[in-house]
Amino acid sequence: MTLRRPLALLAGFCAVVLVACSGAFMSGDGGAAEAHQIAIEDKIVSVFENSTTVIQYAFIANINDGRGYTAGRSGFTSGTGDMLEVVKEYQARVPDNVLARFLPALQKVNGSSSVSGLEGIDKAWPVAATDVKFIAAQDAVNDRLYRKPAHKLAAKLGLRLPFSKLAIYEAGIQHGHGQDYDSVNKIAERATNAARGAPSGGMDERRWLREFLSERRNDLLHPADRATAAGWAASVSRADAIQSIYDSGNFKLESPITITVYGDTFTF
Repeated sequence: MTLRRPLALLAGFCAVVLVACSGAFMSGDGGAAEAHQIAIEDKIVSVFENSTTVIQYAFIANINDGRGYTAGRSGFTSGTGDMLEVVKEYQARVPDNVLARFLPALQKVNGSSSVSGLEGIDKAWPVAATDVKFIAAQDAVNDRLYRKPAHKLAAKLGLRLPFSKLAIYEAGIQHGHGQDYDSVNKIAERATNAARGAPSGGMDERRWLREFLSERRNDLLHPADRATAAGWAASVSRADAIQSIYDSGNFKLESPITITVYGDTFTF
């Protein structure tokens, strides 16, 4: 999970080559509708993560949310293991790279807020982000940990609306696809119980979505993991932004989409 990064933090990275590889790892037939879906998903997540619709592969900072360093397109963190997965993926593609030396430290700090042994990674990450193979590594890990699990969960629930798929994907980026109480899987279970059924069993999809969005927002305000409480409460604006799309009735995610998050408004 990540919070919004202050715009000032991004200024130093804007000169770095940031290739927006939206849809580079699309599933399914790769048609125009899917390309549009993924483009919208990527813009919204990027806005939530970095206050810009352009994916920030080079971003890295310790934003003091209890998860160590936060970096890259999906807010990969040193404390939750997905940053480790990115560096491992990059090493598999480019064995001799500027981030390889941080692998032992990333393994040690996984599951904690510690950044011990990661001194210098905030300088090395933006350098790596000038390499298209590192961009591809980030896309691949995002696809494996977030995009594909979101597609799988949406299919299991019987979700068909583009907005529904966005809601699952975006929540999964923040909550993860594990089996803990705060995971998107458990949030979806609670939504199904509250709605007395899922769309896969005939429940109206919009009604189920209403419960899902409510359960997700409630989890941000009252997470089981108390270590995340302050950070997640501060990020409730992203849940409100998703709710605003629901309230607008734009279930097909037709452009233009306007959202306001953390006090800033974006239209795309």
